[in-house]
Amino acid sequence: MEGKVEHKFDMKPHEQNLEEYGRLCRERTNKSMIKNRQIQVIDNDRGVHMRPMPGMVGLISSNTKEKKKTTPVKQPEMKRTRRDRGELEDIMFKLFERQPNWALKQLVQETDQPAQFLKEILNELCVYNKRGSNQGTYELKPEYTKSVDDTAAEYL
Repeated sequence: MEGKVEHKFDMKPHEQNLEEYGRLCRERTNKSMIKNRQIQVIDNDRGVHMRPMPGMVGLISSNTKEKKKTTPVKQPEMKRTRRDRGELEDIMFKLFERQPNWALKQLVQETDQPAQFLKEILNELCVYNKRGSNQGTYELKPEYTKSVDDTAAEYL
């Protein structure tokens, strides 16, 4: 913050109340230093208040087990079969013509190929965006992208 002080105001207690003000400050300090915790010794109790009630014992242990049981178990996915590398590259180029950026999960769904196999091919063909608006997506390397002139020449 920047600013300029235009008016300064200092405040002091009256000369006649100076001793009383000092005493008040010392009392406040001493009062804040006193701990207000108390210890109470219980005689002949034998821990009756510390024991859990009969109905509570079963409830506590069963709740934790039930919570563990209710977590959904992930179904094992069917194994995906690898396609021919050249065929998959053609499919990838068609997908990237349709949309410039793809997440790995989307490509796995579209191509129905194993994620590890797709990563190998993506590392050759694509650039992985680590930052920016397309973070976490793959984009074709510049040497593989078709320019507007190339696509017009194909149709002629």
